[in-house]
Amino acid sequence: MDIDTRNRIISGVLAVVIIVLAWLLYDSITSPYQKVEEQREVTEHVRHRLTVVRDALVEHQRRNNQFPETLDDLVEWLKTNETMVERGDSLFKFRPPYEYDPDALIYSPRTGNRFNYTLNDTLRPNIYLLEDPDTDDAIGSLERTTLLNATNWN
Repeated sequence: MDIDTRNRIISGVLAVVIIVLAWLLYDSITSPYQKVEEQREVTEHVRHRLTVVRDALVEHQRRNNQFPETLDDLVEWLKTNETMVERGDSLFKFRPPYEYDPDALIYSPRTGNRFNYTLNDTLRPNIYLLEDPDTDDAIGSLERTTLLNATNWN
């Protein structure tokens, strides 16, 4: 084997190694970024769902002068109240790919776990705490009336 042939073989092998290493570098940069973007999108969906539940709780309180005892009571009210049945999808806008469904409203899009809802009816006005079980995201407070309907992520 002469020196020119050997140099061509080595150059070809090095070119392949450079291409493989360049692809590995590109993948090591973009893959974590994509995961972060996916998690950010899911977090936005969860927070939006929490705000829609908050809007439904406020609407229930406005029409009935009290918050529902449980999230199941809220869902039942959304499914049986004539106005909510007719206008629920226009009152509570959802971000795609999700659509308004009273039965799915109280579940986190992240894991499908049910939101935690606690009502404190010993204070006036009544206050509540609505939490995502998978994160620290919450709306309201059980102790401070000034945090009624306030999110903790803003």
